[in-house]
Parts: sequence; structure tokens; C-alpha cells
Amino acid sequence: MRVIRTCRELGIATVAVYSDLDRDAMHVRLADEAYALGGQTAAESYLNTDAILDAISRSGAEAVHPGYGFFSENADFARAITAQGVTFVGPPPEAIEIMGDKISSRLAAERAGVRGVPGRSEPLTSPDEVVAFGEEFGWPVAIKAAYGGGGRGMKVVQDAASAASAMESAQREAKAYFGRDEVYPERYLGWPRHIEMQVFADTHGNAVWLGERDCSCQRRHQKLIEESPAPEFPDRTREAMGDAAVKVARACNYVNAGTVEFLFQDGDFFFLEMNTRLQVEHPITELTVGFDLVELQLLVAAGEALPLAQEDIVRRGHAIECRINAENSAGGRFLPSPGTITRFRRPDGFGTRVDAGYDEGDTVSQYYDNLIAKLVVWGSDREHARLRMLRALRETQIEGVATTIPAHVAILEHPDFVAATHSTNWVEERLDLSGIAAPAKPEAAEPAENGRVQRDVDVEVDGRRYNVRLWVPDVAPVAPAPGGLRPRRPRAQAIATGGAVLGADQVRVPMQGTILKVLVAVGDPVEMGQAVCVLEAMKMENQITAEKAGTIAEIKVSVGDTVSAGDVVAVIG
Repeated sequence: MRVIRTCRELGIATVAVYSDLDRDAMHVRLADEAYALGGQTAAESYLNTDAILDAISRSGAEAVHPGYGFFSENADFARAITAQGVTFVGPPPEAIEIMGDKISSRLAAERAGVRGVPGRSEPLTSPDEVVAFGEEFGWPVAIKAAYGGGGRGMKVVQDAASAASAMESAQREAKAYFGRDEVYPERYLGWPRHIEMQVFADTHGNAVWLGERDCSCQRRHQKLIEESPAPEFPDRTREAMGDAAVKVARACNYVNAGTVEFLFQDGDFFFLEMNTRLQVEHPITELTVGFDLVELQLLVAAGEALPLAQEDIVRRGHAIECRINAENSAGGRFLPSPGTITRFRRPDGFGTRVDAGYDEGDTVSQYYDNLIAKLVVWGSDREHARLRMLRALRETQIEGVATTIPAHVAILEHPDFVAATHSTNWVEERLDLSGIAAPAKPEAAEPAENGRVQRDVDVEVDGRRYNVRLWVPDVAPVAPAPGGLRPRRPRAQAIATGGAVLGADQVRVPMQGTILKVLVAVGDPVEMGQAVCVLEAMKMENQITAEKAGTIAEIKVSVGDTVSAGDVVAVIG
């Protein structure tokens, strides 16, 4: 949606691609043309290079913008695009290989004279290597996806006993989200702030830094709130970090938009990684510097020089972004909450912006990331922006799925956030979200009356999407089963608790997802809180735990099964 809007302003036609589940998605409706990729999972659709290349060929597209995830940092995909004579709106494949791989990016930063967080510069091959690293540098240790970002495929290992399971889980998540399962260890800092620097470079030798973003409010190493400029951040450090970011970009002959991430602790900063793409949180930079970053991306991709030099960049005011995700933040658990959005009312007013990928009636799938929208505000200073964001959050109405909005309000009102004494660990270690209750379940809609009505219907002919007008019976459609794998059946309302749903001797799942592992067998004894299985929902792994001690009497699922909220996975005798 973000890319399509800028293209329209520039008079550029757009072509969307979509999976079976995204046939009616918002970006498909807005684009000038749309082509089906087929499939439901990421591997079947948005990570299917052949299907994307076919859509490019049939549509005659001249350029590809990779967005924020999936193939946005994949050198092989960028090469496949350019080999077809099509422009990739991003850095050269060689730069993606250097910086998209977190291990080689560490080495490149070191060559540029920029210090990194202590870590290992080759992929892990055994959990024993994690143990050895932890004994050398101290626990806890972070295991990170070499070809990923955004907290996906990252696990924090507290001790040697947890190394094997954490490494396996990190590799599984990395493979599912990025198509590569290489991981590496890094020292886990105790109370850092996550501060990143937006850089831009063109093919004419120009490279600039536009400003920093503080992204320290996180859960599961994924960002909840970002702000620019970073609060309580000395100008001297800002300049040094900006210069370091440009050095890192020049070290790999970088072109287009990129973000160099640092950890800041005790007045010092360390290179963390470089994201070779446009960041999700780029709007707060746009609001403080006054440039459309997607427009700059397109200009650079077209071979033009950057229309600004370092001395031209002036930052004004303060901007804050809240990522509104489909998650139930009750009790601080942030459980994935896929489903259909039955109501979506956006806020309005001075300095208020909403970048949404969904609208009323759209379904948030269990197969993809659960980001619904980005709520962004600008203020003359940080306090003005904070108060404006609180007003905008309370004005936002989303029903049908749980969202992170209650957690955003709690964060913005907390004295630690106001004083900027928080860190990347603060949300999970110190923020009290026990007062947040699960949202009420929406009431069922009244059935429509029979009759015939005129409707616009989307159809596909040879894979290309068209919109036609038909007269059809005015009846409520039958909702398909999630993934088309099993029909829905009546069940008691699910009540989220830790990792399972309470229900006598039955272990139920609190969300829709796919069973990755079954950890127990019939006859096994279990303790209260012991993990029974691992459920993947929205590319996140969740342990489903027993709510009572006893013996496993029955296992009702197998690896690969799709389950819905409230489904029973095991029975305890």
C-alpha cells in the first residue's frame, strides 16, 4: 500500500502479486493490475521466484519493489530480477550478500572501522558451539538468523542446557521466514537501547544519513514503538553514529535505502546489523526530515542522483510510530490473533498518519506477519508527540481481532518511557501488563435477506485478476475453513492463559496455527506448565503447555496439522 501510493503520485502504474489467501487484500484492490501467485504459505507464494518472474513477464513490469519482508533482502531474488532485464528497487545483489548476511556484515563493519557486538563470524553447526561461546563471553547468548532480521529466527539462550532447543527453534523460524536456516551467536547485552540510522546512497557516489530512530520498545525482539529523534541521545553520539553508518554503507558499495542498526549502552554504541531494504518504521524519518523515502528509492533506482546533500538535511520536531499488530497483549503474552477485522475506524487530526494494510472486512491470516497498520504522529517536541499518539490510539477502533493498542497505551503512559530509561528488555522484564484483559468476542452478524443484488466480483483469467459486475443472490457467504484443511465446528470460547486454554483435562490451543512439534506421547507424565506441543502462528513459535499435572491419555494432533482457537491437542488423565 505504501509503495503503490507513492507510485500513483508519480504517475507510475503498479502491478500487485498475491497468494490465494490474499486474493481480496487491500494492496490487490488498489493496484492497477494484479496477478495470482497461487498457494497459501509464504513458500508457496511470496517466496516462489518462478511465480513472481512469470507475473513480471506477463504484466510487462519494468521494476520490482520488494517491500519490507520476504525477498527484500535476498540476493538470489535480486539477481533473478535483474537477469530478466527488470530493475530491482534496492541495493545491488553484492551489497545484499555482504549486509543481508549478518555474519559477513559484521566483518564488513570491522573493515570500515566500526565496532560490532562481540560475536562469532561463521554459522553455527552444533549446539556445543553455542555452549563454548557462552562460556567464553558469558550468558545469556543471542542466537540470530544470518539471513534475517526483525527479531525473526532470534532466540536468547539463558544457559548451556537450553542451547540445543534454542538453536533448533531459531533455525526453524529462520527457514520458514527467510528461506535460509543459518544462525550465529552474539553476546546478549543486558540493558541496551536499539538505535538505527537511516542511510541513502546513489550510483553517483553520494551517501548520506537522514537521522536515527529509537526502536527500544520490543517484545520477542520485534519492535512495538519507534521514535525519532532518539530521546536522551547526545548530539555528539548522533553525529558519530551517522558517520559510522555511512562508512558501513560505503564499505559494501551500497545503493538505495538502507538502515544500519546499533546497540547503545552506557554511552557507547556497537554495530548490530544492516537491513538492506526500506524499514517498516521509515515514516517517522519522513515526518522529521520532510522527504518521501519511497520516492527517493524510485529516483535512485532509475539512476538519478540524490536530490540532497548531508548539509541539506534538517530534522524538525519529533515523530512516534506504533505498530498495530493482531496480537492479544493481555497479561503481556502478545499471543497471535488471526481473524477477520469486523470494524476499523482510523484516527484523524493534525500530525496524524495511518499506513494500513487492512480494512474492515479483511482477514489477517495465520500464515503471514500480523502487522495490521502503522499509526504515526508528529509533534513539535517529544511530549507533544507522545500526547498526540495517546489521543490517536484511543481514537482508533479495531474489532474482530485483538490488537497491541492496549500495550501501546501502557508503554506511552509509563514513567520509564517518559524519562527514556527503557531498553530492549524493558517491555518483557519490567512493564506490567497484567491489567490488560482479553477483548470481548464479537457478536455474530445478522444473516442477510434473500434476493438478488448487484455486486462487483473479482475473477482470474489465466492468472490475471479482473473486476466484473454480476447480479448474484444476496446470501451470506459460507466461511471456508482456515487453509481449507478442515471445516469449522462449534466450540467453547477460547480463553488465553500462558500458552494453552483452560478446559478440565483438555489442553487447548489459544489461537489458530500449525503444529510444528509434539513433545509428549500417550502415557508420558506431565507437570503443570510443561510444554505439550509447539504451535506456529504468524511465523512465531508458541509453546502450548499443560494446565495441570497428570498423565497424557490422548494426543489429538500430529505435526503439520492446522488447528483453530479452542481445538484440543491433548487430554490429560
